[in-house]
Amino acid sequence: MIHSDKTYVCVMALHEAVPEERIREVCQEFVGPIYQRPPLKASVERRLRIRRIYSIEVHEVVGRLVLMTIRCEAGTYIRKLCHDIGEVLGVGAHMAELRRIQTGPFTEDENLVTMHELHEAVVAWREYGDESLLRRAILPVEHAVKDLPKIYIRDSAVDAICHGAPLAAPGVLHLTDDIIKDGRVAIMTLKGELVAIAKALMNSHEILEAERGIVAKPMRVIMRPGTYPRRWKSPRFEEKG
Repeated sequence: MIHSDKTYVCVMALHEAVPEERIREVCQEFVGPIYQRPPLKASVERRLRIRRIYSIEVHEVVGRLVLMTIRCEAGTYIRKLCHDIGEVLGVGAHMAELRRIQTGPFTEDENLVTMHELHEAVVAWREYGDESLLRRAILPVEHAVKDLPKIYIRDSAVDAICHGAPLAAPGVLHLTDDIIKDGRVAIMTLKGELVAIAKALMNSHEILEAERGIVAKPMRVIMRPGTYPRRWKSPRFEEKG
């Protein structure tokens, strides 16, 4: 989830008053790819990098305070964005408040629950057999890869992937058309179960055309080995046989 796009609600404080029309104009100049260097207090190396701002919606301007919603690529520093907007406006600015309302497919309104709500859901399940609240609080792991490109594989290939084996072309049955080379992809069973997160070694077209070769390498295996019957032999076993 750390690599998923994010949406924030932000209050930007300008250091001097600026006409609202000018504020809205400058904010739109930051939509698209921008150069950004992480601030001094950051958990990553302070090197210049490109991040994409998908949208900036200015909701309200009250005095020197600007309320806006920002949808951006993962790794974007909103406090640095506010600082840069202030520089272009020529008055300076800083981030006064920030609230993240979406990460990938998870939204504040639809998917998030408090620990208190989770506790109530467990109590309702244990004491009354009502699992409806628990099903809302705990989502299937497949929900986390809702936005990822997907490769659906044969049942006979599942257990090999669970043991960390790369995915070969003959194991692929069908896939989505948005797979890019070196990008992340979700490897799924035909039932829609998540097997692993993998790095694609080909794009969608190349995978469809491939009759042999490795198309993806697992980065993180999710499904437990043995969930599907083992239908592969290890080279070591074959040598002994």
